This record gives sequence, structure tokens and C-alpha cells, in this order.
Amino acid sequence: MSGSAIQDKVARLLSKQYGKPAMKAVKPLALKNEVANRKLTKGEATCVTEMSLLMACWKQNDFNNALCSKEVSTFYTCVEKAQIKAKGQQGTQGRLLPKEANTLLKRFPNLASEI
Repeated sequence: MSGSAIQDKVARLLSKQYGKPAMKAVKPLALKNEVANRKLTKGEATCVTEMSLLMACWKQNDFNNALCSKEVSTFYTCVEKAQIKAKGQQGTQGRLLPKEANTLLKRFPNLASEI
């Protein structure tokens, strides 16, 4: 939908020309020039099972790395895979950080009037 089509639809919903208005605007129908500065939620923990197996092996063998080399290597390979996956998701996520969005909104502010 183009901008003018949306404005026409909102004007039609707010007008009393067709009877009772379909919606009543409590706040002005205009975007703010800033977004809330919220932190993004962290993802779920990865490699927890591998880490717990490694710690259990350490506990059984009095924290001797030589006896737990298999568990150490599986844990490190899991961590490497998780880091590669996290780097791949960062570029394709398509979201701006709140700080970046605020700088863009300061550079290109919204119209002061309602839609």
C-alpha cells in the first residue's frame, strides 16, 4: 500500500461521514522521533550438555585434562559451531539497535502532523 492509500483508509475510518467512526484516535496517529532504549534479549545457552559432561569428567578424574581430552574436544567443537552460527544470524537478523534507530530518526524526523 502506498502512503496516500493508507492515509485515505485512516481518514475513512475516522470520519463520521459513513455513520459511527470505526475507530477513535486516543493519541495522535503519528510516529515518535525516538524508540525505547531497550536491550535485546539474549539467545538461549548453547553447549550446556557438552559442558556438563566435561565438568562431570573433571570431577571423576580430579580435574585432569589428559583423561578428559575427548570431552574437552567435543566441547570446543560445539563452541566453534555455535560461534559460527551466531555470526551468521547477526547479519541476517535485519533489526536495528535502538541507538542506531534513534540516530536515523534524528537525521530523518517524521512529519509533525497526523496521518
